[in-house]
Amino acid sequence: MKRERLAQRSPLSHGGVVAQIWRGGSGRQAEVARLLRGVDVRALDEELGKGAGALLGRSGAEDAVDAALICLAADGDDILTSDPEDLRTLAEAAGVHVDLVAV
Repeated sequence: MKRERLAQRSPLSHGGVVAQIWRGGSGRQAEVARLLRGVDVRALDEELGKGAGALLGRSGAEDAVDAALICLAADGDDILTSDPEDLRTLAEAAGVHVDLVAV
């Protein structure tokens, strides 16, 4: 996040990722809400959904949220993930070269 802000860019994600990390309540959730204020959260709309579905078909993977995230990625992007292996498979199928950072 800090590196992106210093480069005057906003990190990019989509609403499906927000759904996976958002749990409501207090405590840790306040940190997530604060983090999201600096993120460009895109809609998981029909176009992104079709791209993700096609990527799932090519890769044999099953997670549409992960596939949509890879569809938004560009060569050289860093992706923070708790599941780097699934994202690696999708990135390879998409032909996008990303750095997967385990969190």
